[in-house]
Amino acid sequence: MNERQEYIKKRFEGEKISITERQAQQFEQYYELLTETNKVMNLTAVTKFEEVVCRHFLDSVLVTNYFDFSAIRNFIDVGTGAGFPGIPIKILYPHLSVTLLDSLGKRMAFLSKVVDNLGLNGEGAGVELLHGRAEDFGRDPDYRGRYDLCLSRAVANLSTLSEYCTPFLKIGGRFVSYKSGEIEEELETAKPAIKKLGCKTRAVEKFTLDGAGRSLIFIERKAGLSAKYPRKAGIPAKAPLT
Repeated sequence: MNERQEYIKKRFEGEKISITERQAQQFEQYYELLTETNKVMNLTAVTKFEEVVCRHFLDSVLVTNYFDFSAIRNFIDVGTGAGFPGIPIKILYPHLSVTLLDSLGKRMAFLSKVVDNLGLNGEGAGVELLHGRAEDFGRDPDYRGRYDLCLSRAVANLSTLSEYCTPFLKIGGRFVSYKSGEIEEELETAKPAIKKLGCKTRAVEKFTLDGAGRSLIFIERKAGLSAKYPRKAGIPAKAPLT
C-alpha cells in the first residue's frame, strides 16, 4: 500500500472499521476521481485529502457501527450527490445491491465513472443509478416498498426527508437520516409526519467525528403507506407534513 492507502486504513481502524488493502485502494481512487472532477463540476467544497477521508468517507460509513449491513440485501441512497454515503458503504459491503438517486444528471455521469473505475458492479450485486426526483420514484411500483434500507445525508428537515425516503422501504425496513447539530426539536416536530407515513423512530445514535457532533436517526416502517404519499414533486419541501 502507498502512503495514502495506509492513512485511510489507519483512520478507519481508529473508528473500529477494518478494511482490506483492495478497499483502501478503492477509497483512494474515489478521492482522485472526486477531486479531479471537482475542478470542472461543483461536487464538494471539501477537497483536502485528510478532510475528505474524515468528512465524507468516515462520516458515510460510521453507520456500520450501529447497523448490521451483512444482514440486508439492498439499500437506496436518496439525494446521493457525489455518492455519499452510498459509494463508501458499497465499497465496504460489495454483496449489497445499491441504488443511488439524485436529481442532477451531471452527478449521475460522475457516479457512473466512479462505479466503473472502482469495479463496483461485480459479484452479482451492482449499483443502479437513478436520475430524478424522490417523490416520483417513491410512487413508482418498481421502487416503492423495494428496499431493506434507505440512507440520506441530504440537507432537509426530517419531516420532508421522511416523505422522500420512507416510501422506498419494505415493512420492517429502516430509513437512516444523517444529521449534525442539535436535533431534538426537529425530531419532535417530525413525529406526526413519521406516524402518517406508517413509521416509527427506533433509535438515535450520537457520536463525535473529529470534534463535530453527528447523529443518525433510525426510522422503521411499521405499516403500509397510504397511496397519497409521497405527494407531488416539490410539495414535501414547500409544505412539510405536520
